[in-house]
Amino acid sequence: MAAFNVIFGCVMALLIILFTISSIARYYIKFTLFVVLSLIFATAPLPLMFLKPFDPKNALIPAAFLRLTARLLGIRWTVRGLENVDDSRGAVVLLNHQSCIDLYVLAVLWPLMARCTVVSKRSLQYLVPFGTATWMWGTVFIDRGASSARSVLNKQSEAVKNHKRKLLLFPEGTRHSGDKLLPFRKGAFHVALDAGAPIQPVVVSKYHFLDSESHRFGSGEIIITILPLIETEGTIKEDISNLVETTQNKMQEVFSRTSTETFPRLSMH
Repeated sequence: MAAFNVIFGCVMALLIILFTISSIARYYIKFTLFVVLSLIFATAPLPLMFLKPFDPKNALIPAAFLRLTARLLGIRWTVRGLENVDDSRGAVVLLNHQSCIDLYVLAVLWPLMARCTVVSKRSLQYLVPFGTATWMWGTVFIDRGASSARSVLNKQSEAVKNHKRKLLLFPEGTRHSGDKLLPFRKGAFHVALDAGAPIQPVVVSKYHFLDSESHRFGSGEIIITILPLIETEGTIKEDISNLVETTQNKMQEVFSRTSTETFPRLSMH
């Protein structure tokens, strides 16, 4: 036992030294903590979730722990536009997609918007037990690009309309770290039109503290901006391209502005 304690102490001391002096080591240590702690905090409340399966409120406890984890990793956030949230009806919520740590953004939004449901790729469902936990708080899994995805999303339009769900999607479809948002896919907009529901754009400023190419994961601030609802009532399918363009332009403008705001606040540690 004494030998184990000595070895454990030496390993921890080495990790602390590497974390302090090496940005590459800090990158991998932080991502390891992100994965391990997310797995623990998301799945620990699983037994409680079985009492009321598929209820969005099942994610509230994991979300609280995930927000704590984010702060431990040096991520701070400011939320703007809370007055634009209307919980009296459903909406299709669109977010820009930068990294797997967008999970922390979802953790921030979950208690701020009632009846949230996230749309995610099918492969996540098979990452047991994390995928099981996400399934139990109502995550909708789709096979991207498959014909079945459209039918699944069509069912969600009924949930948005009849059960006032907030359906959260990443319209870019894939992660990226650029300064320009990727072209939006139209699936989310079809859901909004079918449900007769508004679109709620949510813009997350650029993760200046995170760079996968140079293996840098520092500390920094993000601004989460909830934009005013974009009404879809009266919009026909033939106008969907204009709706997509209008939404993306609004989100791009806010993304560029808030990313400029957070850039001077970057910290390397």
